[in-house]
Amino acid sequence: MKAVSRSDHCQRAQILNQTTNESETQSTPSSTVWNVPNKISAARLVLAVGVFAFLEAGFYQVALVLFLIAAGTDWMDGWYARKYDQVTKLGRILDPFCDKILICGTYLLLALEMSNQSPAFPWYARIMGSMAIIVVGRELLVTVIRSMVEGSGGDFSANMAGKLKMWFQCIAVVSCLLALIYNNSAEAAAAANQSAAASVPAWIWYTMIVFIWLSLWSTVQSGWNYVQIAAKLLNLSSNESA
Repeated sequence: MKAVSRSDHCQRAQILNQTTNESETQSTPSSTVWNVPNKISAARLVLAVGVFAFLEAGFYQVALVLFLIAAGTDWMDGWYARKYDQVTKLGRILDPFCDKILICGTYLLLALEMSNQSPAFPWYARIMGSMAIIVVGRELLVTVIRSMVEGSGGDFSANMAGKLKMWFQCIAVVSCLLALIYNNSAEAAAAANQSAAASVPAWIWYTMIVFIWLSLWSTVQSGWNYVQIAAKLLNLSSNESA
């Protein structure tokens, strides 16, 4: 009887261990997919919505703070994923998607806000609607190309030109928000019919102009680079399959 009870006890222990291992195995995918970097990317999406809401409502200071935090998370999630080996397929999709929502949405709303104040912001010193359309079009094109290349098994990670483009765009957005803040201050109210250059500090004014046009150039240039890279990768994959 003792031998039987011991064998039963061993069998029960084995079954319990198998059940525990199976439950751990089943819980692992959800925990690894929805990890810290992906949560940070999702937080950036929520922050982007806040940026849009406050920007459209005219609360430029709050929009600026939220944008700076959101832009900071773009660096944070990528660094964390690489350092702790938490790169996932979801992250490769979610991270650039949140970046595009943040930049494209902010560019469109800034184009609208600065157009409404166009006497203060001449055409060369503001984000115009055509610029915002070019930015949105470039991001849509790169998204389509990335899905094609990675769908065929290739690697289409962001290169240095794309990262510089993001930096230029962020600096342009921050300088535009600062210019709007100064232009809508109490001191600038009396000079509503004058150029915003009279109320905006010179270093912000010229930084804004330089990076608005630099970001436009880098948007077009990096987009063209991605088209060339994608063409080479697709040609190589088609030759290998042939």
